[in-house]
Amino acid sequence: MYQSEPIISSSSNPVETFPEAARKIDRVPVLGPLHRLVAAGFAVIMLITVVLHFGNYVDYVGADNDDVMRLVQVRDLLGGQGWFDLVQTRLGLEDGTPMHWSRLIDLPIALLVALFSLVLAPQTAEAAALFVWPSLTMLPILYALALGARSLGGPVASVVGLIAGVLFVMSVNRFQPGSIDHHNVQLAIVAVIAACLTLPDRSPRAFGVAGFAAALAVAIGAETTPHVAIACAIVAVLWLWHGEAMRAAACAFALAMAASLTAVFYLTVPPTKYSLVACDALSTSFYALGVVGAGGLFLAAALASGFSRPARLAMLGSVATGTAGFAVLIAPACLGNPLASLDPLLVDMWLNSVTEAQPVLEQIGNEPWTAGGFYAVPLIAMAVCLFNIRRNRKAEAHMVLLALIATAYAIALVQVRGAVFSNLLSAIPLAGLVSELRARSHAAPKNTIKGLQFAGTALASIPFVWALSGALLSMGYTSVRGEDVTGLPVKEKPVCTDAAAMAPLANEPKGVVVNASNLGAHILRFTHHRSLSAPYHRNQGGMLTELHAGLATPQDAEKFLRGAGATLVAFCRTDPQVGSISRRAPAGFYAELSKGNVPAWLEPVPQTIGKPLEIYRLRP
Repeated sequence: MYQSEPIISSSSNPVETFPEAARKIDRVPVLGPLHRLVAAGFAVIMLITVVLHFGNYVDYVGADNDDVMRLVQVRDLLGGQGWFDLVQTRLGLEDGTPMHWSRLIDLPIALLVALFSLVLAPQTAEAAALFVWPSLTMLPILYALALGARSLGGPVASVVGLIAGVLFVMSVNRFQPGSIDHHNVQLAIVAVIAACLTLPDRSPRAFGVAGFAAALAVAIGAETTPHVAIACAIVAVLWLWHGEAMRAAACAFALAMAASLTAVFYLTVPPTKYSLVACDALSTSFYALGVVGAGGLFLAAALASGFSRPARLAMLGSVATGTAGFAVLIAPACLGNPLASLDPLLVDMWLNSVTEAQPVLEQIGNEPWTAGGFYAVPLIAMAVCLFNIRRNRKAEAHMVLLALIATAYAIALVQVRGAVFSNLLSAIPLAGLVSELRARSHAAPKNTIKGLQFAGTALASIPFVWALSGALLSMGYTSVRGEDVTGLPVKEKPVCTDAAAMAPLANEPKGVVVNASNLGAHILRFTHHRSLSAPYHRNQGGMLTELHAGLATPQDAEKFLRGAGATLVAFCRTDPQVGSISRRAPAGFYAELSKGNVPAWLEPVPQTIGKPLEIYRLRP
């Protein structure tokens, strides 16, 4: 695919073969040549971000519930809540809700807020911090994609990788101002792991960084556990194959992961919970398994690198068996779906409605035009990896990338949220292909076919192009059928969750609010009340109480609400959950409120009558 064609180089020799370029890549500093390139890309992103954000300003907090909830958690930390105390006392039933999010994300955001508070008003300081933090998380991705692409295809590929990174972060809402949940950090970590494991010289320093990143990923959230597991497996297989030549790198990865995981465990888990086994956050289960697995790999690499390959295989087999056995012993529940314990009503009325949690067939069935944006680019990238492996061109690096992309793709088939990881990782092998096709096109400028191959491949390598094409096809199909075309999605101002809508609720005496789950985090942000429901699986009690009340007759709903100590009802008739509950129970509490039938035990707050968010007091 690449062997017979030249590629463009930044050296004094304008054209050189791939092997010559590869030898030069191995000799250059790892990040030094990328600084100016990344700085230019970052400057372009920030310029466009400022124009778009302030040209269409809605709020300084991201639109996702998790962004709002993260801000509430940061405020609590700055307000004096203990470092180890992650209980959200104003969410759910009387005892509150123990959140599963890591303080490792709260800390830098809180420090930024505190820093800006030295010179700005409190709200402005929050806005500044929430603008800066997502921007900072872009940088590791830009470096990682440019570095990984350079490892495969040389200096031109690093430029293509950077362009792919710029387009990626600009098209994914997790990097927009106000996006402060942990998903942007997780994307950056996975990109860094991929770049470090594909460097051509198997540098111990790079593998040590990958081990540290793997530990950080486990500490921040359980969503990336499969990515970490496959990264560990990759390092183990590389050591199995190379033996002594891989000893230093494997030891660096394993030691860094074990040491870092130990550090973050004791820094973020309180002593009272050292024996707790949790499947959705860093706890004894993930810590023990990580240390046992990484420790076993370290011992194997340190002691058996000089052994024969069959002996190394036996050593790895014993490490894998011991780790698996330990997993079954200490955390058998974590081997399955961590959400399997959800109440069936929550699965039916909440989880099944979460778009990012849909499997591939259901997602395509509901929105077939989105399939390309989610699933097309990784398929192309995996085909590129397989082709290069077959041709023995940078085969090892492409094997690593194939394993990482395939793992992310498998997750995406189960839950569409995983597609963002597979799209991200696909940029690295596709950058090598695009840079090579560019070289071929420039070498034969009159060859139209080569020019079209380059342009078509470049466009097909961008997930946003597939997403936009799907949206345009959907609009065209709708138009042909004679239906109204609504156009592309635009950022809309919220009607029930903004400060103005919440102001009357904030003026009410402190109490307990019954609300659809989508309102919960916003109630915590804008008011001093306790919200009964917000979309977090650890708040099953509060969510179930709200769902049962919404489905019940008004008379029975009163019993549910008084039993939960509720004093207020915040009702948004346009909320999707309100609509689904009303359809499920046409004579239920929510359905009656939607019709304007207010039960006698509720007293409307006068200034909210007829408003998008209606507030009701429970009469004594």
